[in-house]
Amino acid sequence: MTTALTAPAQAEPRVRRIRPGLIAAGVFLALVVLAALAPGLLTTYAPDAIRPADFFQPPSAAHWFGTDQNGRDVYTRLVHGAGQSLLIGLGATAISLTLGITLGLTAALGGRRADFAVGRVLEVLFAFPGLLLALLFIAVFGTGAVTAAVAVGIGEAAGYARLIRAQATTVVRSGYVEAARGLGHPPLRVVRRTVLPNVLRPLAALATLGIGQSVVWASSLSFLGLGAQPPAAEWGAMLADGRTFLQYAWWTSFFPGLFIVLTTLSTTVLGRRLQAWLDARSS
Repeated sequence: MTTALTAPAQAEPRVRRIRPGLIAAGVFLALVVLAALAPGLLTTYAPDAIRPADFFQPPSAAHWFGTDQNGRDVYTRLVHGAGQSLLIGLGATAISLTLGITLGLTAALGGRRADFAVGRVLEVLFAFPGLLLALLFIAVFGTGAVTAAVAVGIGEAAGYARLIRAQATTVVRSGYVEAARGLGHPPLRVVRRTVLPNVLRPLAALATLGIGQSVVWASSLSFLGLGAQPPAAEWGAMLADGRTFLQYAWWTSFFPGLFIVLTTLSTTVLGRRLQAWLDARSS
């Protein structure tokens, strides 16, 4: 009698699905970054070139996104405005992360008194909407692109601080931190080599999401006349500049608004994908 040995079933290889939304988001953000770094590669027009004879030209082969009331090419202004809009978003996110990390780690590592003080500060910040804090800051220090970036950064800092505080508190009480202390490692080394990497790793995805939100906030301030000022080719300022002519020149506001929306959607898609990838690695 012979015994037939059955080979174990081979596991089917995992097939990575192609995500069209993720690819589209990556391509769009790559173009935005290219426009910010080298706008001359995407357009040959000057963003502030006034041509009265070409005012309010609809989208065409000569002017892809039409022209505004001064005959300026809207597509060219969007390309050149990508640098300022993206820089404001990155700057605001960097400021909010710096403030959030400082407050969160101070609360988690500074003892009960520090945690109590930071907790009260965060309660005050959460009592006001972030945009209202930004408006108060601008009311004190004036308008401008730099002021708008700082104002948005301050308005978003409380959310980061709360997350970092909770994450750092969990990490400090974990077993591997206690083991590092038990081995006699200096406190600063424990914080630098063990606490910080585990606290800051999830911030990569949050920062990606925050860039899109910062662009929206900064554009909102520019739309209200409190951020970048005309004739700057900033997307929010362009959106505000064209709202008067929506009835007969819809393109002057439609395309700046579209770029703001697409930038926010793209950063959200990439941020969520990055978060899922980080969660899969940590599990």
